[in-house]
Amino acid sequence: MDHLRVLLELFPWSLVAGVLIAALCAAMGSYVILKRVVFIGVALSEAAALGIAAGMVVGFPGFAGAAVLTLISGLGLSRPYEVGRLPRDAILGILFVTAAALSVLLVSGAGLGLEEVKALLYGDLILTRPADLVIVALVFLPVTALWVLFHRPILFTFLDREAARLLGVRVVFWEAFYFCALALVVAASARVAGALLVFAYLVVAPSTALLASRRLATVLALAVGIAIGCTLLGLYSALALDLPANQLVVALLTLVFMVTIAVRALPWRQQ
Repeated sequence: MDHLRVLLELFPWSLVAGVLIAALCAAMGSYVILKRVVFIGVALSEAAALGIAAGMVVGFPGFAGAAVLTLISGLGLSRPYEVGRLPRDAILGILFVTAAALSVLLVSGAGLGLEEVKALLYGDLILTRPADLVIVALVFLPVTALWVLFHRPILFTFLDREAARLLGVRVVFWEAFYFCALALVVAASARVAGALLVFAYLVVAPSTALLASRRLATVLALAVGIAIGCTLLGLYSALALDLPANQLVVALLTLVFMVTIAVRALPWRQQ
């Protein structure tokens, strides 16, 4: 109970930011899984890290750099690569390795130490500042409102692009809209939670939910619940056990995923 009191008194911003980031990233990640562009999460996270690194070197706010690079990446990835020579996965891979390499080169060239590089790539959720929470809230609130308002055409576009086009849905516009919204969410989240944890929220929690249910509403609720539960337990356990919070949350998300796989493999589930 002492650790819980310390967490509530000294790290309230971490709790609020963790819940917001976990919830929205897990919900939006469900659509990423449905679209079968899983790697976009880590690619956008690394693009955000590169933007933050550029900000550290040049001297402008990290979120500004992350937002610009992730928006450019999101718009580029929204193109219909199915009709091109290169698949989207190839572009995602190139973006990932390039951004990962350049972000390390930038901070290393600027004379920053190992701790700065680790903070850039992995973040530290438990050290969230009020200013970080303000940025998260300012980005998340309008994105959530717009996503809820226009979820139907976005869902049609992601489930069956050709059928949605035949129904009159502007699939190019809605796909670009979604990827840009996701890019802003990743940009706001990466500075606080780091690329590794953001990617886990986008992929691991929704994947676990999709193993547990086929109903979209249930999947969204489960993904959000799993992400928030693992975040709160991870922050508390990190304080109690003196362990890195981000990595502990990722480990908990993976544990829930593995338990779900094990439950599905039980003999009575096959009948």
